[in-house]
Amino acid sequence: CVCVCQIVKEGDSNNDGELDFNEFCQYLRSHEEELRVMFRSLDRNNDGEIDVSEIQNSLQSLGIAVSQRQAAKIMKSMDRDGNMTIDWDEWRDHFLFNPIHSLEDISLYWKHSHMLDIGDNLTCPDEFSEQEKKSGFVWRQLMAGAMAGSVSRTGTAPLDRIKVFLQVHGSTPGNPAGALGAGNIISGLRAMVKEGGLGSLWRGNGVNVLKIAPETAIKFWAYEQIKTLLRGSEKRGPLKVHERFVAGSLAGATAQTAIYPMEVLKTRLTLGKTGQYGGVLDCARQILQREGVRAFYKGYLPNIIGIVPYAGIDLAVYETMKNAWLARHTGSVDPGVFVLVGCGTMSSTCGQLASYPLALIRTRMQAQASVKGGPQLSMLGLFQNIVTQEGVAGLYRGIAPNFLKVIPAVSISYVVYEHMRKVLGVGGHR
Repeated sequence: CVCVCQIVKEGDSNNDGELDFNEFCQYLRSHEEELRVMFRSLDRNNDGEIDVSEIQNSLQSLGIAVSQRQAAKIMKSMDRDGNMTIDWDEWRDHFLFNPIHSLEDISLYWKHSHMLDIGDNLTCPDEFSEQEKKSGFVWRQLMAGAMAGSVSRTGTAPLDRIKVFLQVHGSTPGNPAGALGAGNIISGLRAMVKEGGLGSLWRGNGVNVLKIAPETAIKFWAYEQIKTLLRGSEKRGPLKVHERFVAGSLAGATAQTAIYPMEVLKTRLTLGKTGQYGGVLDCARQILQREGVRAFYKGYLPNIIGIVPYAGIDLAVYETMKNAWLARHTGSVDPGVFVLVGCGTMSSTCGQLASYPLALIRTRMQAQASVKGGPQLSMLGLFQNIVTQEGVAGLYRGIAPNFLKVIPAVSISYVVYEHMRKVLGVGGHR
């Protein structure tokens, strides 16, 4: 439908809102010439045919790294006679009724039709064409991601609450977590249910889900602005991998800055006892009255610093593992859900190992005022205090439930994401 409307708009030379036969013929002639120019630019050896290596090299020159298997998959979608090359007739027939006008348009078409997955979208948003932005495709895709995140976080919320307790209190006898039994995951879950009922396992999850939508929207908006700055005045193709990492990290930092007060609220609600807060607004009111506005940004510095190692390692490990699998299975159609979930699980685990100490310090700074009689330490003060009293292992307190939730979180997120893409109409060819 989007393609038809675009063809009518471009071919309507007299602007009467209709496309008559002569206008349609003129549009096809003009578009065919554009396709011929693109075909010749891809046919680098001028033999009248495009092969797998020419597709691969052309996409790599636009900053999109693809394996030989992925290039072959693109080839097969156009190769009608099965000789693993594309001649002019196959090229023209495939794209004649698709309103694309440059190699950049074609690269995005191939990318979304054949290679799109959720692997690095959480770190670095995907590249989208202007047509996709105007058609609403982008926001439908972001909505699918937000829904996947909401279901995933809700499903693993009990483990997340245990993690926060362990990060803040540890398992030292006599402290609140010791009384609650949070030193052990199973006994901690049982104690939480005993203290506040089954619903207490999801305490703080509401605000954790609420912040997904604004965080996603702000991150995408910031990514678009930063991408424009990185490109400068030159209108070049999609960003390269290292540029996407920089833009994604800065966009993530921008989004985190905007929604960070909700992170603090989530931590306080998670640590709160039954009846301590009447809800999100009551929690915010109490923090504001007792500690002032600055309390909503406690732990902000280690949180921002932690974005870079997590994002970089997560993206690098995911891409490395996925490309290694593709290189070994050149005949396979696609990696499949289990391979992608495995890659996502390992990349997320590696990213957490690198950034977890900063996440722990962030959580403790957010919760300091809620621990009666506890000192109010800075980031470096907390780091030194933890290493001195608990050793290096203290920097990884609570990482066990964090690891336990990785596989179900990634699995749930992937399944829901793919289902929502189909429901919202953002899967396959458009």
